[in-house]
Amino acid sequence: MSASLRLILFDVDGTLVDSQAAIVGAMTDAFGSIGLPVPTRPEILSIVGLSLDHAMTRLAPQANVETQAALVEGYKSAYHQARIQAGAGHSPLYPGARATLEALNAVPEYLLGVATGKSQRGMDGLIEAHDLTCFVTRQVADQHPSKPHPSMILTAMAETGVTPEHTVMIGDTSFDMDMARAAGVRSIGVPWGYHPVDRIGADHVISSFADLLPLLNGLWKA
Repeated sequence: MSASLRLILFDVDGTLVDSQAAIVGAMTDAFGSIGLPVPTRPEILSIVGLSLDHAMTRLAPQANVETQAALVEGYKSAYHQARIQAGAGHSPLYPGARATLEALNAVPEYLLGVATGKSQRGMDGLIEAHDLTCFVTRQVADQHPSKPHPSMILTAMAETGVTPEHTVMIGDTSFDMDMARAAGVRSIGVPWGYHPVDRIGADHVISSFADLLPLLNGLWKA
């Protein structure tokens, strides 16, 4: 394990990109296509960050396994088609996200990664659309149990050789913070995402991306 490297993990939806319109639209299509009542916008946003099978269990708890599986496939198809049509505008980066990623990536000892409820296909499409080549480790829903299980963070640390005290998880939901806690790493919450920031249980909270680099430098000053 390296004593000098630092691992900075980002959630994606609601943290790096504003995907709420895309998520709500795809979920609306998925439920509508099989004739189920569409959940409300707050209900849909409350499950962002979970793997799709877990999300559908929460959104359609009375549906049988086959129906929930159909919702998952309907969502994937609708989201994929909308992303192809819209390109980078499908899930735009939040203001300051790109500049912050570039600034962090310029620090030699900082390694960047993602830990996301997105699928591999969804993450690959997002990276291509926004030309995000800075992530050295990419942990997605296809490879892991759903958040808040710590598997994504534990695997990212194993891949990079970085210890828990030198790792942080940045996200917008309680799922991200609970995952960080379970993995034994510090958490940083952002207020522009999908869960109320005062209820997600983050160790630290930033008000804008401009606050992130100074905070990290302060945390790891010693």
